[in-house]
Amino acid sequence: MISPAQTTTPPRVVLPFYGYGAGCFLVATLLLLSHSGALPGHYFQPSLLAITHLMALGWGTMMTFGASYQLMPVLTGKLLWSNRLARVSFWLSGLGIPLLVWGFYRFNLGGPTLVGGALVFLGISAWLFNMAGSMSEKPLEQLHAVFVFSAGIWLWLTALVGLTLLLNFRYPVLAADSLHYLSVHAHLGILGWFLLLITGVGARLIPMFLISKYENRRLLWAIYGLVNGGLLLYLAGFLMEISGMVFPAMALVAAAITLFICFCHKAYKARLRRSVDIPVRLSLLSPALMTLPVLMLLASYFRKSPPVEASFFVSYGLLIFFGWITAILLGMTFKTLPFIIWNKVYGALAGRQQTPAPNALIHEGVLRWMRYAYLSGLGVLLSGMILSLSALLYAGAALLFVSAMLYGYLVLRILTHKSQAAP
Repeated sequence: MISPAQTTTPPRVVLPFYGYGAGCFLVATLLLLSHSGALPGHYFQPSLLAITHLMALGWGTMMTFGASYQLMPVLTGKLLWSNRLARVSFWLSGLGIPLLVWGFYRFNLGGPTLVGGALVFLGISAWLFNMAGSMSEKPLEQLHAVFVFSAGIWLWLTALVGLTLLLNFRYPVLAADSLHYLSVHAHLGILGWFLLLITGVGARLIPMFLISKYENRRLLWAIYGLVNGGLLLYLAGFLMEISGMVFPAMALVAAAITLFICFCHKAYKARLRRSVDIPVRLSLLSPALMTLPVLMLLASYFRKSPPVEASFFVSYGLLIFFGWITAILLGMTFKTLPFIIWNKVYGALAGRQQTPAPNALIHEGVLRWMRYAYLSGLGVLLSGMILSLSALLYAGAALLFVSAMLYGYLVLRILTHKSQAAP
C-alpha cells in the first residue's frame, strides 16, 4: 500500500497555481472596480467579458488545477500520473489566459486572442489527460475522483465550444452567430465544470475539515446523476429547440444543489470539532449561495412580462463567480495551502523537533478582515445591482478589491514562509 507521504505531489508543481490564481483574483476585482459603471448594462460588453473569463479561468480554474494535482493522489491512492505534464498545463494555460482576456477587453478577437484560446484549450487538455492517467483501476470505487474527472470532461467541452465561438466571430463556421450559443458555453462551464467539481470535492473536504464522520455515497451518486442529467437535458433542449425542456433541467440541478446542502448540513451536525474556523465557514457559505442563481433562473423562466432586463444576467454572473465559486475558493485555500507549505518546510522534522501547526502559518487577524471585506463587498455590490445605485456598485467593488488584496497578502505570506522550528 502506498503511504500518504508517497502520494503527495511535489509543492513546486502545485504552488504556482495558487500564486497565479491570487494574482488573477486581484486583477479581476480591480477591473470590476474600474468598470463598475458597466454593471447595470448589457452583459455582452468587452470589460465584462474580460472579467468573466479572468474569474472563470484565471481564478476558478487555475486554483482548481493546483488543488486537484494535490488532491487527486489522495482520492485515488496513487501518484499523479505526470508532474511534467502538470507543469505543461500551467504554462499553456498561464500564457493563454492573459492573451484571451486582453483580447476580450479590447474586443479584438483576431490572431492573438485565438492563440490565447488555443493555448488555454491545450492546457485544459493536458490537465484532463493527467487526471485520466491518475485514475485508479477501479474508478467507480473512487467516487470523488469520478466527480473531478467528469467535471474535467465538461470543462474540455466548454473550452472546445468557446474556441469554436471565437473562430465563429472571425470565420463563420457555425450556422448562427456566436451569441446564439453563448448560454450553452456558459452553462457547460458553470454546471458541468464548477458545480459538479465543487459538489464532488466539497463532499470530501468539508467533512474532513469539520472532522465529521458523515458519509453517504448513495446521496452523492444521486447528486452526480442529477447534475449531469440536468445538463444533458438542457443541451438536448437547446439542440432540438424545445424550450419546454429548460424547466425540467433547472429542476434537476436545483434538486442536486438541495441534496448537496443537506449533505453539508448533516456533515456539520455530525462534526466532532464543535468550533468552526473561518475558512470552513466560508466554504459552508458556498452551498447556500448556490441556491440564489437557481432561484433567479426559475424566476426569469416564469416571468412573462415585462421581459427580464440584461442587467439581471449580470447579477446572475456576479453571484456565481464572485459568490459561490469565490466563497469556496477563499475557504479551501486556507485549509490546503498552509498544509502544503507546512509539509514542504516541516515535513522532514515532524516528530523530531517542535514545529508550528499548519494553521499557525495564517495571520488570523488579516484573514478575519478579508472575510469582512469579502462578505460586505458582495452584499453591497448586489444591493447596488438591485437598487441601480452606482455609488453602491463602486463601494461593493472597492470592498471586493480590498478582500482580494488581503487574500493576496495572506497567500504570499504563506508561500514565503521560512522554518520556525525549535532547535
